[in-house]
Parts: sequence; C-alpha cells; structure tokens
Amino acid sequence: MPRNAWSAKRERQYEHIKSSLQQRGTKKDTAEEIAARTVNKERAQHGEAAKANPKTLRDTPAPVRGGQRSHQGAQGRTREQLYEDARRKGIAGRSKMNKAQLAEALKR
Repeated sequence: MPRNAWSAKRERQYEHIKSSLQQRGTKKDTAEEIAARTVNKERAQHGEAAKANPKTLRDTPAPVRGGQRSHQGAQGRTREQLYEDARRKGIAGRSKMNKAQLAEALKR
C-alpha cells in the first residue's frame, strides 16, 4: 500500500470506508484491504497513480456506478469477473465462452 503517496482526501476516504466496513461487521484486516484497494482504484481512475491496470481505467467509477454490481439478483457477476475466476481455476476454452457458459463451467 503506497499510503505515503495518498493525499489528505484519499486518507480520509480510506478511513471512512474502513470504519463503514467495520461497523457492518467486517474483520479489521479485511476492511483495511478493501478500503486500500478502493482508494487505489479511485486514484488510478482519476490519474493520481503512476501505473494503472487498463481494466481499472475503463471501469465506471464507484460513485457513478452506485451499487450496480452488488452481485445480487439475476445479473450476478460480470463476464470479466467470471473470466478471471475461470483463469485462476485453469478452465480450458474460457476465452471463447460467454457469461452463461463461464458461470456453468465454474459451477462444476
């Protein structure tokens, strides 16, 4: 975590996210990790980071997205998220699969 590179605003954002998660019952270590990842992603999307993942730059910022992908309901995870899970599990043919096929392959 390059927290020494964070501005005062990002530091406040980190603390706010962390305390919010802890109030909802998330363990301290997990809350810190999620908060740091969120702040780092926001920094990258706003051009404050030296290096950024291209997927991060293409993604809709969290304040704009507003819980669109809360992973609940009929839509579930995005195709990219399913693809990354399939990649981690070493599922063959994943690049040619659509969202439904990836979800089915991950269930096996």
